[in-house]
Amino acid sequence: MSSQPTPPDGHRSRAAESRQPLLWAAFAFAAGILLGSCAWRPPLWWALATVAFLAAAAYFVLERSWVSKALALATLFLIGAFSSQIRGGGNSPDLEILRFADGREVVITAHVIAEGRIRAASFGGVRQSLDLETEEITSGADTINIRSGLRLGVYAKQIKEEYQDENSRSMRIYRYGERLRFPAKLRPPRNFRNPGAFDYQGYLAENGIVVLGSAKAESIEPLPGFVGSRIELLRTRIHRSAIEKIHALWPPAEAALIDAMVIGEAAFIDRDTRADFQRSGTYHILVVSGMNVSILAFVIFWVLKRIRLGETAASILTVLLSIAYALLTDVGAPIWRATLMMMLYLGVRLLYRERSMLNALGAAAFGLLVLDPHALFGPSFQLTFLSVLIIAAIGIPILERTSQPYSRGLRHLTSPDYDLSLPPRVAQFRLDLRMISARLARFLGLRIPLRMIGGGTRVVLATFEVLFISALMQVGLALPMAYYFHRATVVGFPANGLVVPLTGVLMPAAVLAVALGYISPALAKFPALIAAASLEGITGTVRILGGLRIADLRVPTPGLLVIVAGVGALAVAMVLSRRRRALAYCGLLLLAAVAGWIALVPPHPQVRSGMLEVTAIDVGQGDSLLLVAPEGTTMLVDSGGPIGGQRSELDFGEDVVSPYLWSRGFSHLNVVAITHAHSDHIGGMHAILKNFRPRELWVGVIPPSAELSRLLQQAKEEGITLVQHFEGDTLNFGGSTVRVLSPVRDWEIANQPRNNDSLVLHFTYRQSSALLEGDAEKKIEERVAAQHPRADLLKIGHHGGLTSTIPELLQAVRPRIAIISVGARNTFGHPRIEVLQRLADSGVSTYRTDLDGAVTFYLDGRSVTPQLSNRH
Repeated sequence: MSSQPTPPDGHRSRAAESRQPLLWAAFAFAAGILLGSCAWRPPLWWALATVAFLAAAAYFVLERSWVSKALALATLFLIGAFSSQIRGGGNSPDLEILRFADGREVVITAHVIAEGRIRAASFGGVRQSLDLETEEITSGADTINIRSGLRLGVYAKQIKEEYQDENSRSMRIYRYGERLRFPAKLRPPRNFRNPGAFDYQGYLAENGIVVLGSAKAESIEPLPGFVGSRIELLRTRIHRSAIEKIHALWPPAEAALIDAMVIGEAAFIDRDTRADFQRSGTYHILVVSGMNVSILAFVIFWVLKRIRLGETAASILTVLLSIAYALLTDVGAPIWRATLMMMLYLGVRLLYRERSMLNALGAAAFGLLVLDPHALFGPSFQLTFLSVLIIAAIGIPILERTSQPYSRGLRHLTSPDYDLSLPPRVAQFRLDLRMISARLARFLGLRIPLRMIGGGTRVVLATFEVLFISALMQVGLALPMAYYFHRATVVGFPANGLVVPLTGVLMPAAVLAVALGYISPALAKFPALIAAASLEGITGTVRILGGLRIADLRVPTPGLLVIVAGVGALAVAMVLSRRRRALAYCGLLLLAAVAGWIALVPPHPQVRSGMLEVTAIDVGQGDSLLLVAPEGTTMLVDSGGPIGGQRSELDFGEDVVSPYLWSRGFSHLNVVAITHAHSDHIGGMHAILKNFRPRELWVGVIPPSAELSRLLQQAKEEGITLVQHFEGDTLNFGGSTVRVLSPVRDWEIANQPRNNDSLVLHFTYRQSSALLEGDAEKKIEERVAAQHPRADLLKIGHHGGLTSTIPELLQAVRPRIAIISVGARNTFGHPRIEVLQRLADSGVSTYRTDLDGAVTFYLDGRSVTPQLSNRH
């Protein structure tokens, strides 16, 4: 029997394409979850409505199938809303431990549930972070049994080697299941209370962590016994062994990257490396993600098929090895979602239904949402699902009518009979290749030219497909990337076109090298060299493209109109991808146009025109103030930062201040000002200069400071004008007036930055005004008070410390409202009770960022109106 020719131009049965019931079911269920999260109703209401719609669907099932289908989807919609309200976030941890999180020291007995990695600490020693489950807590004479999650920071002064033996006096890594007893002070986790802030508290809660604590390594007492799962113990040992093998096969810098890319261990990756991958749009390569699973599964399946293993056996073995890989990496839900989707794909292959990819995707999403409805709101779930949906619903249909027919046409090039089963254009393509081969046969023989031409054409088509999918992913994911990460990955297209194929080489080569390393280090050298060469290509691409100025394009949170347009463009592109070729291309152009809109057209900032705004941003124990002038001119005064120049994994400019500004729709600042060079005021300014590209940088005196010098050099490189201001300067600021009250021009500069170096600014808008002190202390406050700067709003100096807010200043300024920027439970005792009492005695209404979060004050020319921000 002759084989049937493939229909030309990819036109298949429209009926077959439209039957994706599980995908529609997943969408209906997800829409119900969204409704249930924002519109609470009694559970009985949802139950009765569900029964009614289900009965109606059953009634119409034989007479009007489309009505029945619509009612069935409505039923799933209601079930989704119901499930989102009755399902919590899993097993609730014991919150009783929070009553011990008040700063007193308690003795804790606990066991390790997640091992840590030793890293450098800010004070020059070392630290590791452990996740523990408490067993009992002793406070005074009372001992209480409490099982709850604790994230413990363990600190030591020095360490000689990364992996210590059990008897070492230096810090060692505490292993899974090990029981420990130690004294510690507990504290509840706290979010920065600004709009747009990362929900750190919720993130820890999802991982079962309720409180935070710290302990010295020498005070930790190991206890006998083991608590935990023996299977998890085996997994952690294998994981640890794989890390040690990786570090034995590659130098430290390469090993750190392979740790992250291959087994999901990101402990050794520094922040700059992460930023390079993020800027180049290749961060998904750095962390174990669905792509890593897909690449490994593809290689395994391809190898098994090449050794003549049957389709069923190869699929089953690929699934089992992929599950083992997911267990080894243990990076959580994203890897398991990718594994589940891969299992479903292989399953539909076995059923000879390769065209039901969207249905399989719908089944995976529906199953995941039934198990955990709240996963819908996680960026990880959305990005994973959307990535696969874009490829399956847009990428594959377009490739099936462009490159795929020609790829299939490269099979059996020597067989003219095979031409008869192909569309005419593909058959003509094969004839052209054979004609070219015949010309070359005079020089290269009969067999070589056709193989060479066929192989070269396959490479060209594969390159086209990689580049097309890469570009499609960049425009398709532009909206969630802007919403969650505030990035427009404008170099992601060429970067992924180079990096993804190299990752396809690195992943199997690295896995093979690690496996052979257990047998013979000599055998492991060759695949290790291949992996190292691929890694060098990846890092070189990331370094070059990520280093381009255009690569660091940051964007504010998209507005509602942009979100609606982005979702609509994606839906239109999915529908048109299976229509006529011209319509499919129109869908792609629409998607690209919306992506360009997100990247290049800044939204309108959320401001009140005709008013002077002063917002104290919650940066903990530091300062950062946003000012918006009546005419819309913007200024950021200070940017927060770690206390005392300590090293911190948190970049206050990138992780705290910028998200707030982006949530307000700001993409640029006109001016940034530095009051003085202490780290809790300038530590985040590097990211602010990069992200918002101000025109001017205002400073007062410039004392010797390595951090300030680097900042001024960065400003120079980025073309930002440096402006020094001193007492007596008066400037126009967007319809308001700024007077500089300190420092004096002949201020004596010390060997290091001081609080009294502070740039003190007085803003006036008609009859209303604000005084911003920085960290000015008594000496400067006396000088400022002598200038009688009447102000309705006073930003309290030095976080409410005793050295500031002297009675003379309060008498001269006569503020009605004061704001104190201060960290919750700080070790300095700020704000001091004496300062608060002075303010109360003067009749001043006082706001604090540790209690109130970000606070905005609007000066309308006559009065000041405070407004607390919506926040987590």
